[in-house]
Amino acid sequence: MAKAAVSLEMTSRQLLILLQRDHSPYDWHGCHELSTVETKLLEMFSRLLLIPSLVFGLLAGFIAPSFAADHAVILMYHRFGEDQYPSTNVRLEQFEEHLEVLAQGQYNVLPLDDIVAHLQSGEPLPDRTVAITIDDAYLSVYEQAFPRLQRYGFTATIFVATQPVDRGLRGYMSWEQLRELQAAGFGIGSQTRSHPHMHRLSVAENRDELAVSNDRFLTELGMRPNLFAYPYGEYSIDVINEVKAAGFIAAFGQHSGIAHGYDGFFELPRFAMNEQYGSRDRLELAINGLPLKVNQIVPEDVVLAENPPSYGFTLSGDMDQERQLRCFTSRYGKLDVAILGRRAEIRMPGPLTGQRAKVNCTMPGPEGRWRWFGRQFLPE
Repeated sequence: MAKAAVSLEMTSRQLLILLQRDHSPYDWHGCHELSTVETKLLEMFSRLLLIPSLVFGLLAGFIAPSFAADHAVILMYHRFGEDQYPSTNVRLEQFEEHLEVLAQGQYNVLPLDDIVAHLQSGEPLPDRTVAITIDDAYLSVYEQAFPRLQRYGFTATIFVATQPVDRGLRGYMSWEQLRELQAAGFGIGSQTRSHPHMHRLSVAENRDELAVSNDRFLTELGMRPNLFAYPYGEYSIDVINEVKAAGFIAAFGQHSGIAHGYDGFFELPRFAMNEQYGSRDRLELAINGLPLKVNQIVPEDVVLAENPPSYGFTLSGDMDQERQLRCFTSRYGKLDVAILGRRAEIRMPGPLTGQRAKVNCTMPGPEGRWRWFGRQFLPE
């Protein structure tokens, strides 16, 4: 029993390093500096963690098809091969490796709108379903990502803020290029008009951001997107209400986790990929992940009225390893977790700091896989 506990703690440390970080596409913060020894241990344990699921995947190919799932992993990218922007860029060799992994038979890369339709209708998805999303419509999406995705027969959903495209800003795609991606089966989602910090705007300002951008999509693409991505992954309850009122059916943040819709469709998570957080190990941990289903989240609004927050949630009935729930922040590391029946209460030793602060929680799942639930708070 003691050995099992030590193993779990070491794996949790590895998961913290790979998947817990406070960041936005414009302000990334790694959670810890790793010594050379820690880095080697990290590599070793990530491979050990994947062995059970890889063995099961091989056996499943001979025994039975992948089981049905009520969840999917959503990956998020921004730039491709733009080394001068390491916090939002993936190197081309990294992206090509990602595509090679996704092309393996155990993964199912599907359009994001198809995934949302399945989740909302309750129709099951194949296990290990993955969607690729790309924010901001940078030119490197068209020049670098587009041909590579086509080579593998994959599509992606591009979330677009319309103002940079309208202004023809250097480094962004044009409407003509977006129409070419649209004709090739790529999805187009909205990211407002000007890519603002929406929780800092008034209701009227946010309403205008959404209405103007929707009109531009109709004019240029002949459609109004029904999927939305919050700029910087920032939102509030008021912002969510405006996004719903504008006709969107689902919205996505930039916090880690597995999309499932158990607690709604307007705070759906995505795993962000960049140069620092784009290793094969991290990708495989993400795309083999399982949902950590919770609801009755307190505080309901991620814009903090008090700091540190009294943070807690209720685990769904099928989350059966509640005593192994672990939660982390980059500032404080592992947090105190109290389990009271199905209720989890997480306490922080001090205030969350910075513009964005993430709390990530994990729980071991079947077949050596891990469950994830992340939340991005806005302290300032």
